[in-house]
Amino acid sequence: MKAVYVENAYEVIVKEVELPQLADKDVLIKVKVAGICGSDIHTYKGLHLFRKPPVIIGHELAGEVVEVGDGVTKFQVGDRVTVEPQVGCGNCEACLTGNVNYCAHRGAPGLNGWYGTMAEYFATPEHTVFKLPDTMTYDQGVLVEPFAVGVHAVRKADIQLGDKVAILGAGPIGLLALAAAKAAGATTVLVTDIMDYALEGAVKMGATHTLNTINKQDWIAEAKEAVGGEFDKVLIAAGVPGIIDNAISLLRKGGRCVTIAMFHGTQTFDIVNLQQSEKEIVGCMTYTREDTIAAIELINAGHVAEDVIITHKLSYEEAARGFRLVDKKEESSLKVLVKF
Repeated sequence: MKAVYVENAYEVIVKEVELPQLADKDVLIKVKVAGICGSDIHTYKGLHLFRKPPVIIGHELAGEVVEVGDGVTKFQVGDRVTVEPQVGCGNCEACLTGNVNYCAHRGAPGLNGWYGTMAEYFATPEHTVFKLPDTMTYDQGVLVEPFAVGVHAVRKADIQLGDKVAILGAGPIGLLALAAAKAAGATTVLVTDIMDYALEGAVKMGATHTLNTINKQDWIAEAKEAVGGEFDKVLIAAGVPGIIDNAISLLRKGGRCVTIAMFHGTQTFDIVNLQQSEKEIVGCMTYTREDTIAAIELINAGHVAEDVIITHKLSYEEAARGFRLVDKKEESSLKVLVKF
């Protein structure tokens, strides 16, 4: 089968590889479409914490079941599906309480021999597979995984009806977090970025305010002025230097910020501001099964404008171009899909 490899940093190629081996409780999926994620770009640059080249890249997909192991009971050939691409040990407290994302032995595509999703076929354990509603397209289905990230972040933030929310970063994850925040009841949502086209997407996705922060030293004050005060919650979807301190400065007393972005290096912040105002910083790592189910339901109910999020649809032969588009933010790119 054909598979997209990040062979070396900044080098994406298509290779012929063997079909993945199917275990007793595995499902083999014919991949119809895969998505390029921000964390894939970290691998592309050689910066990912644990997923290193050479590797079959990708963890977002939608496709059709073409084969099932003898022990599979919930799926059959022809089912249209997506995947929650993570597995735990199954025995630790985290796994037993439904928090696979906490498992110390958590596995993901592209690690320990598990092929990534950017290939003609993808094998995965039955318990990671989810049927798509008949009314959902494959393009909507591929958004389930990144949207589950946004759903999880909104739950970690405990966004409630009427909350005033800031989202720092208007890439695909930031925009999907925006959709999740709106679905949770946030009535005022300000989105920041340094690219006007991304902020235009935020408006289409339901942001009440946007702010381009490039070359602005006083944008914190401008953001507060725009919404008439401080924010109840802040979602951090851009891992740039100083952004934790920015988020804390935007919060009201007792407010909460959630870190969604992938960070490299250290971040500094004003601990006095955090402590004396009883503000909170909360980590956020992938999602749970509950988040994935909610993501499917919310997409199917029309809460995600996929025509805003998805800006490019390329053949897998053009995957290298897709990675460049996302990395360089060329051609007003947001979510780039790779078709098989």
